[in-house]
Amino acid sequence: MTVPTVRYTDERLPNGLRLVISEDHLVPVVAVNLWYAVGSKHEQPGKTGFAHLFEHVMFQGSRHVAKTEHFALVQAAGGSLNGSTWLDRTNYYETVPSHQLELALWLEADRMGTLLEALSQENLDNQRAVVKNEKRSSYDNQPYGSWQEKLFGHLYPEGHPYHHPTIGSMEDLDAASLEDVAAFFRTYYAPNNAVLSIVGDVDPSLARTWVDRYFGPLAANAAIPTFRPHPLPLTLGGEHREIVPDRVPLPRIYVGYRAPQLGDVRLYALEMAAQVLAGGKGSRLHRRLVRDAQIAQDVAMFGLAFSSGPSVFMGWATVRPDATVEAVETGLFDELARICREPISDDELGRAKALIETDELGGLQRVGERADRLSGYATQLDDPGEINRQLERYLAVTPEDVRAACAECLVADNRVVLTYVPADAGREPAETA
Repeated sequence: MTVPTVRYTDERLPNGLRLVISEDHLVPVVAVNLWYAVGSKHEQPGKTGFAHLFEHVMFQGSRHVAKTEHFALVQAAGGSLNGSTWLDRTNYYETVPSHQLELALWLEADRMGTLLEALSQENLDNQRAVVKNEKRSSYDNQPYGSWQEKLFGHLYPEGHPYHHPTIGSMEDLDAASLEDVAAFFRTYYAPNNAVLSIVGDVDPSLARTWVDRYFGPLAANAAIPTFRPHPLPLTLGGEHREIVPDRVPLPRIYVGYRAPQLGDVRLYALEMAAQVLAGGKGSRLHRRLVRDAQIAQDVAMFGLAFSSGPSVFMGWATVRPDATVEAVETGLFDELARICREPISDDELGRAKALIETDELGGLQRVGERADRLSGYATQLDDPGEINRQLERYLAVTPEDVRAACAECLVADNRVVLTYVPADAGREPAETA
């Protein structure tokens, strides 16, 4: 097959800002995507949640933009926007009609350069309260809401930058001072710590003129700390289990494994394994646990790739009311053991590749997704050209590649098992091992 190619330019401004531009005149829209190389992994003990808190603060105004006006201006121009925070990065993005590109660039540059001029105790307190409410609604008071924090807490030891959750702790959020937040901004929100991607109906020459005008005068930070996490082995060296009594409607088993770091070719084989195991109603786990035995209500299996330590391969199965946790766990681990032991069939591999190919091609059709991928690959792998290699690598995976990657990673001494049970089910208190 012919794999589509995303054409782009890649350059740096004198202040270190990396600029990636990709023309696509199919429709009159353009995506602006700005990745900062700062996430929750950069936070210090006692100051967790700062990266995510700052994502919220970034929409509270700057020298020339009033509080919440960033949203109002983009939406009035017919565009959409948002931001997100994760372990390895924070990003901000707009998709606007192409004639509004200058507005989006000016807005992003104004807050990169002058946000501290609008930062106040009132804004900080307001957004601190918003984040705390988000933590309550999405984590603390959500059924199974603590699963990721607990899973990562077992997969990464105390002190590792991936050990704590991106949302942070209530205590650290309460303790965050105005000077703490300002210092975080001065350290990481600099042009030489960012990648700006512009994708869509764009005149590259005009876009460069605007980028030079608005971002060019911003000063670089020569003192961005070097990030060197302590390396971890690929395997845990034992199985970790925890029983979690919680306000949940049904028992659920979560399982997680350390996996190779972002950029490792074994991740492509593991993604194929996730599709074979739980990718839709034709997958192994769905057929065995949901359709045939009817002991699980739903199943999932997927990977999350990280750039500063082992990635994660994880999933879950929700136990039906008339079934037992033990029966579901047995079926789940039987299928995981089988994929480690026996090569998958050509039909299974073909189905998995078709699902991934559809997802990849669908993503590449959207200017916002292309901009995000270009920024991400430039930030994490120092090469936006990775956008053009992903699909070929997936399609090159063989059944033996899948078996070998699974046999290396999906083993008992590299496994975390969380079993959520209804708090009133009379089970024993949570235990860890």
